[in-house]
Amino acid sequence: MTSNHWFQRNVLVTGATGILGSWLVESLLDFGANVVGIVRDYVPHCRLKQENMQIVQVSGRVEDIDVVERTLNEYEIQTVFHLAAQTIVGIANRDPLSTFESNIRGTYNLLEACRRVGNIENVVIASSDKAYGDQKNLPYDENFSLSGTHPYDVSKSCADLIAQTYYHTYNLPVCITRCGNFYGGGDLNFNRLIPGTIRSALNGEAPVIRSDGKHVRDFIYIKDAVSAYLLLSEKMETLPIHGQAFNFSNEIQKTPLEIVDKILQLTNLEDLKPVVLGEASNEIPEQYLSAKKAREILGWTHHYSLDEGLKETIAWYKNFLSKNHGKGI
Repeated sequence: MTSNHWFQRNVLVTGATGILGSWLVESLLDFGANVVGIVRDYVPHCRLKQENMQIVQVSGRVEDIDVVERTLNEYEIQTVFHLAAQTIVGIANRDPLSTFESNIRGTYNLLEACRRVGNIENVVIASSDKAYGDQKNLPYDENFSLSGTHPYDVSKSCADLIAQTYYHTYNLPVCITRCGNFYGGGDLNFNRLIPGTIRSALNGEAPVIRSDGKHVRDFIYIKDAVSAYLLLSEKMETLPIHGQAFNFSNEIQKTPLEIVDKILQLTNLEDLKPVVLGEASNEIPEQYLSAKKAREILGWTHHYSLDEGLKETIAWYKNFLSKNHGKGI
């Protein structure tokens, strides 16, 4: 990554209050970019607020195309990172329509607004490993079909295909990222495995695993994910990769039980034993990615081992929870 590329560049980040959005915004600001965020909800404890990141915040939803188009126009946006989404599988199962509105309508509105405005230099769309659905052969590579079955997976399959459509039909400069589960400081969705386990452990409580704990997943540290997004956007200006998708992964797969055991080990709280509820539904047994294409074409590689990423994450939550009476809300 090169700071010169980002200096004084006008960048739109949707989903700026989320875990990926806040870390991406921080890096962009460090590089001297002019960052604009479309923010739906006021989230007082998010990193964007807590660390007083100075960006232009446009109040609105990506489901409202007028808001998106006005933002692109008025702030003369050059680069777009579209991260805004409903990302919780359980919520998607309970309320599929709101998930479809956010993840599908939000994506095509963003892309259509970019097409109408014109002069957008590159757009990075966040898809997911879940877009591949349940496949017989693993790891997923970028040539696999997009075959989501359940609401969240389908929303990502659709958004991914729509992004490809806008390149192939309108020549919009789009690339797509497909990652596994992000983890790191700043994730305030404590029903997710890693932040929930860390909070429970630090409060001396038994961690809760909603699934049977045996599903195999990718976990990527948030700083590695940020480096992937920034590098991909930069390479879009020098390589013929528009319209393509890239998997990003550390290519080390773990089950929830293994992740919980590792967190308890790193916090010296191995006497705590997880409560396994086995309640999760519509979960694919095994999902993990090959990052071969990203290595070979982009020259990307991850820099954090699981232990290193979790140690930094635990330290962040220790500090955060100490300021919020152990609740994190």
